[in-house]
Amino acid sequence: MKILLVYPEVAETFWSFKHALRIAKRKAAFPPLGALTVAAMLPDHWTKRLVDMNVRPLRDQDILWADCVFVSAMIAQRGSASEVIGRCKALGRTVIGGGPLFNGYADDFPELDSVAQGEGECILPELVRDLEAGSLKRRYSTDLHPSLHDTPVPAWDLIRFRDYASMCIQYSRGCPFNCEFCDIIVMNGRVPRTKTNEQIIRELNALYQRGWRGSVFIVDDNFIGNKKHVKSLLPDIIAWQKSLKKPLSFFTEASVDLADDEELMELMVAAGFNKVFLGLETPSLESLKECGKLQNLGRSLEDSVRIIQNHGLAVMGGFIIGFDNDPPDIFQRQVQFIQSSGVVTAMIGLLTAVPKSRLYKRLEREGRLLFKTSGDNTDTEGTLNFIPKMDREFLVNGYRWVMSTIYSPEVYYQRIRAFLRDYRPRAKSALEKNDILTLLRSVWYLGIRDNRSSRKYYWRLIKETLLHSREAFADVVTMLVYGYHFRKLFWVKEAEEHRWD
Repeated sequence: MKILLVYPEVAETFWSFKHALRIAKRKAAFPPLGALTVAAMLPDHWTKRLVDMNVRPLRDQDILWADCVFVSAMIAQRGSASEVIGRCKALGRTVIGGGPLFNGYADDFPELDSVAQGEGECILPELVRDLEAGSLKRRYSTDLHPSLHDTPVPAWDLIRFRDYASMCIQYSRGCPFNCEFCDIIVMNGRVPRTKTNEQIIRELNALYQRGWRGSVFIVDDNFIGNKKHVKSLLPDIIAWQKSLKKPLSFFTEASVDLADDEELMELMVAAGFNKVFLGLETPSLESLKECGKLQNLGRSLEDSVRIIQNHGLAVMGGFIIGFDNDPPDIFQRQVQFIQSSGVVTAMIGLLTAVPKSRLYKRLEREGRLLFKTSGDNTDTEGTLNFIPKMDREFLVNGYRWVMSTIYSPEVYYQRIRAFLRDYRPRAKSALEKNDILTLLRSVWYLGIRDNRSSRKYYWRLIKETLLHSREAFADVVTMLVYGYHFRKLFWVKEAEEHRWD
């Protein structure tokens, strides 16, 4: 049987890094890890191909080659996924949908032959048997959360590494916390399950042997959800890195209580971690209580960020505006917190009610839901999918002010300086070959072609970093490129919506 796995186009969001990729000469930020893992679970005697539409177009001959098409998608790929499904059905192919999009939106795709809802380890054996027997069911679903000890190494042979800025692997599924706006525990449960140390080393070897050198995103929603297991894993990664002269660097997502564990931070840095994404959400205590972000309470978030950055982990932060308890000055408070804490990569979105989350269910009970989200939490029209307590126009305009403020050149470069004040990398941030090429291209895009104000701050920061913070130079170059993406992302969106005065 011939199987085509399709990963639709991702909407232009914070995480798409579209404009940064142009400078780095990469086609996509990350490969489709879910689809690659599913491919590895399918029978060896099946022939498999993968088309990542963020890397190349899907052609009719790709579809016609296949007996069956697997579409793997997130909510932010909804529009592209719908087009893909329509094309496949028009060409007479069987189509199966899987991934977060189809967990919450399956009923919006009646043309699908089958929908897989739940974790593949539980679903795929039955689906494969039925597909081979020609007796495919409309829906395969499970609420079970299986062990990950038999999850295979992703089918890396289906992609070209040079198309991507970073590789990615998964260590665990599940999160011990129960934030109201999050659907992770619905999909993956509250008890974090991990792969074995041997599995992770096998996956790292697979990347290394295929020639990957560079960054690896560990995609867990909370890498430190099971601290005991993580502390057992990290020494093995340290030994592996040492044996191969540290070929990889890592970044991941974690909860803010990482700041409380000195040993864990030291192990992560020794293993090659240099960045961590934290769900900081908001400086408003009442809003944190509202959404059940208990791990962020009873502490100074600013001090927690400073501690983590002091240990050599650059903090990327997720922030949300639109909680019922947000005060009228939440916009100014968000900007003040982000600037003073030095969270350079600040990903701020409007609150979104995702299907199956506790927030979605509460708003549904209260009669406040309006429509299903687009999945892009920077989209002011398609994200705020409920009736907020704050005046909607005031909220949206305030959000736009926050975005235009924190990604203006002067404010952004001030934030990098605040970051450098607290950042203490444990090892010199060396520029690899591709980093040097990215630096040279950044000179063209940011130091020559950009507007006069942006150019001024670019060159000032390059000079100051070389003089006073040379050990963080590669980090600063990355942040400059990210800043270009975020600035272009917001300005392009606003121009498309015709809301500039």
